[in-house]
Amino acid sequence: MNGPLRTARDFLVSLKLTVVLLALGLILVFAATLDQVNLGIWGIQEKWFRTFVVVQPMGAGGTSVPIFPGGYAIGGLLLLNLIASHFYRFAFTWRKAGIQFTHLGVILLLIGELLSGLWQEDYRMQLHEGETKNFSEHHLNNELAIIDTTNPAHDEVVAIPEEIIARKEAIQHAKLPFRIVIKEYFPNSDLAMRDAGSTRPPQATMGIGMSVAATSQPLTYKQNERNMPAASVELVGTSGSIGTWLVSTSFSPHSRAPFLQAPQAFTHEGRTYRIALRWTRSYKPFSFQLLKVTHDVYPGTDTPKNFSSRLLLKTPDGREDREVLIYMNNPLRYGGYTFYQHQMDSAQGMTGLQAVKNPSWLLPYVACTMMTFGLLWQFMIHLAGFIERRRAAAAANP
Repeated sequence: MNGPLRTARDFLVSLKLTVVLLALGLILVFAATLDQVNLGIWGIQEKWFRTFVVVQPMGAGGTSVPIFPGGYAIGGLLLLNLIASHFYRFAFTWRKAGIQFTHLGVILLLIGELLSGLWQEDYRMQLHEGETKNFSEHHLNNELAIIDTTNPAHDEVVAIPEEIIARKEAIQHAKLPFRIVIKEYFPNSDLAMRDAGSTRPPQATMGIGMSVAATSQPLTYKQNERNMPAASVELVGTSGSIGTWLVSTSFSPHSRAPFLQAPQAFTHEGRTYRIALRWTRSYKPFSFQLLKVTHDVYPGTDTPKNFSSRLLLKTPDGREDREVLIYMNNPLRYGGYTFYQHQMDSAQGMTGLQAVKNPSWLLPYVACTMMTFGLLWQFMIHLAGFIERRRAAAAANP
């Protein structure tokens, strides 16, 4: 092997590359930890770790410039470096088997993190006592939903991701007899009743937006807060405008403000529709009905002792219908998802479940087991050699 191939091989198996990548990884973690104050844990994962290049907006114009290699770049190169070194430098012998297992464990750990970033789904499910749901909602992403409710047996939903709404471009979907025109979009907003004496025209000609106004707010990255986007949406049919609606994720049947609870419905060409900006949904082939929430505290204190939710699990064929109890440190694993007790409002009879799906969840455990076995094996080999040498020295010099 010579020329470019040998240069590439020497680069990939280089120990200097390993040291540089480890140093860059330490700097990446340190910088991301500092930036967590500004972006929160979800923000830094997307900005620093789940990207090939970290970019930073510069100046008032918002132009982004690359400032550092991202987690995918550093982790990917480190993975290639470990694999290349593993097969090029190390010959399999029983004395070196521990090193082999340790390297394989590190490689598997990096692959597991990559697959978790690509495959893991993290959703929330909020239920009130007596309510039944067959879907969970994303904790960060949103969608514009146009729901055809004409058929009483089922709804037909067209869901448009928020990133498409943010472009403020006209949208024509094959299943809709009208075009969607985004007139205004706020990534985070605050809602208030319109001032009767305001000279500014309303943001909508139909629905709640005729009496409610949305104003833009700075984005929040705090762990216990959520951005509440809003948009002014006009629907245009073949004969002209059908109307303009103000939609927001703050409009919800469970909103604390009664005037934000009513769904926004309209009729077009003999069919009935609803329009809503909502949290992105993930539908399940089963459903939960919340039977009871329990919030216990230690006597004489406000310290939580127990959060638990008793639910009825319902399946389409009814064969696996049963009651389940989810409480702290006791999740439910079903249908490829793990449901954790996430939050609770016992006064409102509400529970919040975290639904996580990660097909690669077992890889970190296997990787850590392999690394532990490899280190122990290598330690025992060296310990046995040390003891044998001591015995030989003692026999030679009684």
